[in-house]
Formats: sequence, structure tokens, C-alpha cells
Amino acid sequence: MRSSNPVFSRRGFSRDNGGYAGFGAQQHQQAGTNPYATNPYATDAATGMPQAPARADVMTMDDVVSRTAMTLGTVILTATIAWIAMPVDPANVNKSYGIAVGAALVAMVLGLVQSFKRKASPPIILGYAAFEGFFLGVISAATSTYFGAGVVIQAVLGTMCVFASVLFAYKMRWIRVTRRFYGFVMAAAMGFMLLMVANLLFSVFAGGDGLGFRSGGLGILFGIIGVVLGACFLALDFKQVEDGITYGAPRDEAWLAAFGLTLTLVWIYLELLRLFQILSGDD
Repeated sequence: MRSSNPVFSRRGFSRDNGGYAGFGAQQHQQAGTNPYATNPYATDAATGMPQAPARADVMTMDDVVSRTAMTLGTVILTATIAWIAMPVDPANVNKSYGIAVGAALVAMVLGLVQSFKRKASPPIILGYAAFEGFFLGVISAATSTYFGAGVVIQAVLGTMCVFASVLFAYKMRWIRVTRRFYGFVMAAAMGFMLLMVANLLFSVFAGGDGLGFRSGGLGILFGIIGVVLGACFLALDFKQVEDGITYGAPRDEAWLAAFGLTLTLVWIYLELLRLFQILSGDD
């Protein structure tokens, strides 16, 4: 199965005969097939059973944690610099927003470049984190100025709570990443993104709030949906990390895991920030 995250979708953990790596293995073995035959990280093609990888340069949880800490640390550092250095008062906010949008576009380009590369590139991933962090810093500073510092704090704490809750639920196996789960998340994400693009186009050409999906009652509803989708993306990311460790992914793949998790956490933070902005404005 391919993850919804583009950095994971190019490599590994494909379905064979409709199964998902890590689920339904016993049934495939009884049928005489290897559910992991298309997995480039599998180490025992004869039995199809997960075994400890023979190589020494394999991805471990420590690798994923350390690379993720470096990537998120870069986001936080550049966000802090942007918060301090870029004024968001009425006289300068438009200029700061323009620079922030430019940083976001550079981050998007770097993210796309990494997504289509066959190997992880730490400079590109850290570059993405730096520019994305700059964008988040300006947006967060403006939110703090015009909506109150509590909104940013709530979004940060909310992101941490979503991450911890999904991780706990995943480890307890309350969330099971099956083929049906994957299909539901992908269909919901596609519909969500199409609606957001339509809303953006209407706001650009017709003015105002577009179709109203980012303001008022509909904005609150779609903000909640966005956060729930982000939580589902986290579950898919956790599954990819778990499979990569189990089947002996190369150590460099830890950078892709860090990149994917950072993308998802940024998504959740922005959705929560928008949601709390709307709730703050309704007070």
C-alpha cells in the first residue's frame, strides 16, 4: 500500500493480492503466496516472514527520532527567527506576508523535488524545513498580533496532543491501518483538497471568503475535518515507519520518515491555527 504522504509513496510496502504489509500475512502464506514479495526491504523472500535484517546500515527508531528532531528543530528555529525579524504591524504586514508566501513556495518546490528523488537528500529536506519554518513564523506572528498569543499556543499544544494521541492509539492497536482505512483516507483527502482549491479560486476571482469553507460555521467544520485527516495521515506515516524498521529499510530512509512526519505535523498545525482563528473571531 502506498502512503498518502508523497515521500513514502515511491518506495516499499506495496500490496500483493490486496493485502497490506503487516496485516493478513498468515492468510497469504496459507495460500502459498508471499505478501512481501514486492517489498524491496524484505530479507526473506522464501518464507515471506519478517526477519531481522542482515545489513548493519538499516533504519532504526533512534534514526527516525534523531532525524525528525533535526527537521522539526530547523522548522522551529527558522520560525522563531521569522517571528522576531519580520514585523507584522499594519505598516509592514503586507511586505512580511509577501516574503512568507515566497518562502512557502520555495518550501513547496523543495518538497516536490525531494518527493520525486529516489534517495533522501538531507540538504533538501533541511532546506524545506527552513523555508517552511520561516513561513510558519510569519503566519504565527501575525496570528498572535491580530488574534491573540493564546491562539498560537493552542495550535502548538493541539498539534502535540494530536500527535501523542494518534501515536498512543496506534501503539495500542486501536487504529489498524488496513486497505479499507487507506482507501477511506485517500478519498477523503482528495475531496477535501478539491474543495479547498475551489474555495481558493472563488476567493481570488470573486473576492470575499470564496465558498465560505474557511470562515464561519463551515470553516469550523472543515477545520475539524482537516485535523482529523491530519491524524489519519499520522497513522499512515507510523505504519510506514514501523514497516521500514521491521523489514530493514536503509538508514537513509529515516530522513524520508522525518520529512513525511514534518509534512503531516505542519498540516495539522496550520489546520488548528485556522480553526482557532475562526473560534477566536467568533468570541
